[in-house]
Amino acid sequence: MIAITASIAAPIAASRSSSGPSFNIVSDLYQLFGYHFMVNAFISGTVVAIGASAIGWFMVLRGQTFAGHTLAVIGFPGAAGAALLGIPVAFGYFAACIAGALVIGALPQTPSGRARGSGSAAIGTLQAFALASGVLFMSLSRGFLNQTTALLFGSFLGISNSQVIVLAVVCLVALAGLVAIGRPLFFASVDHDVASARGVPVRMLTMAFMILLGLAVASASQITGSLLVFALLVMPSAAAQRLTSSAKVSLLISVAIGVATTWCALGAAYFSPYPVGFYLTTFGFCFYLLALGIEWTRAVLPPRQSSLTVGS
Repeated sequence: MIAITASIAAPIAASRSSSGPSFNIVSDLYQLFGYHFMVNAFISGTVVAIGASAIGWFMVLRGQTFAGHTLAVIGFPGAAGAALLGIPVAFGYFAACIAGALVIGALPQTPSGRARGSGSAAIGTLQAFALASGVLFMSLSRGFLNQTTALLFGSFLGISNSQVIVLAVVCLVALAGLVAIGRPLFFASVDHDVASARGVPVRMLTMAFMILLGLAVASASQITGSLLVFALLVMPSAAAQRLTSSAKVSLLISVAIGVATTWCALGAAYFSPYPVGFYLTTFGFCFYLLALGIEWTRAVLPPRQSSLTVGS
């Protein structure tokens, strides 16, 4: 992906400088989808957003955001190592994130299903070592600054047809796995002790979920970069859970926000020289602020009074 990105970056930059967004929405959309790489970016971004937002919703519910961030950081040396070896970067993302998920899932846990103190320390140590290893691999491969920036902060350039297919298949597999374990996983996430007492295999569920989280992180990292994965993993679900207490509705809202964030970010990144990861984070943060505003308005305004009165 890095080589493809470098080869097409110049002509795309030229097209950006010669034309930008206008008040003609139809013309802008025609220009936006006039390049095949943008069509691929929207397709892959959409499937990644759906998978990351759905799995991220459970991650936030389970309080495993630190583990998710660590998996994102682990993906960086995986991608950098793949670039150093001359193999597809996507393979490095998936191999590193799944391996990291297996390690984190095997760490000691508290009764609530989270990593114990020693486990959290191990996760933090693994995160620091992974980030340093990624820097070393990029140095050994003599990667340019823009290549490192793409791995860390995202890029929508050079997404090939084969990558779209791979991301779509991986996201479908991850979502199918989430559907298969969704009910017992939700039960164990809300009340770990009761679920364990009723014979729910909470330890097995934790390991399975970590693998699904690793797949989601590896997929999202190829759009957002390793350091901004939370734009699709955390922000949509954090906003959705502010808007409703219904689990099903909140999950659907999370997916909708994730897709909307991705579409807005890709459009903005195309018409500007700034990386897509910045816009993903910015739009995700705006949706979160909007959710906070709605929540605050509900808390401040008095409840609507019924127009019917009961006579004596």
